Amino acid sequence: MGTCRGVIKRIAPDAEVIDITHGIPPQDVLQGALVLANTLPYMPTGVHVAIVDPGVGSERKPVALRGADGRLFVGPDNGLLLVAAERLGGVTEAVEIADAAYMLEPVSHTFHGRDIFSPVAAHLAGGVDLGKLGPALDPAGLERLEVPQPSIGETRIRATVLYIDRFGNVQLNVRADQLAQVGIEPGARVEVEAGFERYFASAARTFADARIGDIVLYEDAYANIALAINRGDAARMFSVRVGDELRLTSA
Repeated sequence: MGTCRGVIKRIAPDAEVIDITHGIPPQDVLQGALVLANTLPYMPTGVHVAIVDPGVGSERKPVALRGADGRLFVGPDNGLLLVAAERLGGVTEAVEIADAAYMLEPVSHTFHGRDIFSPVAAHLAGGVDLGKLGPALDPAGLERLEVPQPSIGETRIRATVLYIDRFGNVQLNVRADQLAQVGIEPGARVEVEAGFERYFASAARTFADARIGDIVLYEDAYANIALAINRGDAARMFSVRVGDELRLTSA
């Protein structure tokens, strides 16, 4: 978002700004949280601003957090920041952003990304101490998201669709070690149930292990299990959306 970048550079002209994505679907806080958690391990330690904020203008708090690894997080207290922070060791300090000296005035009721989060991030990047932004909060009281967990039986996993990328690849809330618990490993044939339909996929390490048009179950770049069609669109074929259930059984 160009306006937010401009605000940051006006306050902290020497700050290097790296955009992770502007492609999170509107109001999809969970997807924003998962993308942040997947990508931050590859980012330099710094100030991380995340804004997926359907509650802007409501009673939800603007917050700034310090992570155990030294990273600073700025954004709304709606769970967006915590999945990433907790994967990286947890939160050691949290404050409510309240001091108007670190905001733009007047503060819009609908654009806190410009008027609160971006200027606060810039001031933090310039060396302002976290404690100066506002009153301390108990990290245990911050809002948390419920990240769906798979149901693992003896021979079958009930998985939830977490994310669909622009190629139609379907990321699931399953890891490779969980697949192994039901006997699904690279080279195995897998039955996939989507609604009332059944398909067969090959568990593979790379797309090169499958023919064009084959359904592939693989570990993606962020260590999540995903379904794809080699050079096709799996989400369209399965008619699935984020939040839908898929069932995986070793065939």
